[in-house]
Amino acid sequence: MKINLKQELVTQWFKNLQIIICKNIEEIENNKVLFKSKNWLRNKKKNEGGGVSKLLKNGKIFDKVGVNFSEVYGKFPNELKGKIPGTKENTKFWATGVSIVMHMRNPHVPAMHFNTRYIITNHGWFGGGMDVTPCFKDNKLKKWLNKNLKTMCDRHNKKYFKNYSKWCDEYFYLPHRKEMRGIGGIFFDYKKDNWNKDFNFVKDVGLEFIKLFNEIIDKKNKIKWTKMDKETQFLKRGRYVEFNLLYDRGTKFGIQTGGNIDAILMSLPPLAKWN
Repeated sequence: MKINLKQELVTQWFKNLQIIICKNIEEIENNKVLFKSKNWLRNKKKNEGGGVSKLLKNGKIFDKVGVNFSEVYGKFPNELKGKIPGTKENTKFWATGVSIVMHMRNPHVPAMHFNTRYIITNHGWFGGGMDVTPCFKDNKLKKWLNKNLKTMCDRHNKKYFKNYSKWCDEYFYLPHRKEMRGIGGIFFDYKKDNWNKDFNFVKDVGLEFIKLFNEIIDKKNKIKWTKMDKETQFLKRGRYVEFNLLYDRGTKFGIQTGGNIDAILMSLPPLAKWN
């Protein structure tokens, strides 16, 4: 597939972001636990792109963290024709992105999720966001998170935070439980207002996530925890599994477009429980 300059710029940014974040996480672990990388192809018989999955497990801070990059292209399955913007007449697509999920050892450190992506059908758009899922009610963390995300969003557009935080609350919701997955964040999709401005926003979202997860870990990992706290974490992780398998659009998109199953399901925690 022919690649233009915009696609090259976005792809390189996501590749660099994966490298930077993985190095940062390894430094948090004092380089005693390192990521294992796995390259994968979307279609081994055809040239349809692929990606690099990076996984770190059993750290002192991170129970499990996956940082995935992908650049894939080809055609959507016929059953998706018309269901994805720009595919009514042609199902050709190109997509790149980076996706991160962190499950922490200390139950007082929340699980954290981030992704940004760029998709092209008969037109291109950006999407992504981040959200934070504590095991325990934490209004102070929620207020701090919203303040930081609003400051970041306001640098680009005063309407972004209100719209994207509301979208996040509505998206990361478990209807069958009648509860939110976490305490919020931001979520956006189909963003195609102005390419340069949109790309700058997407880059800022990535940099903000780096700042936020470092500060959250620094604050929360000092709190001592008990076996009872760990059991609470396992149950909360069960909710995380339910959302990702039942409702998450990224999981569905990856499976429907022939993505790497291990990379798609890296978001699942290493251990979860249900009542």
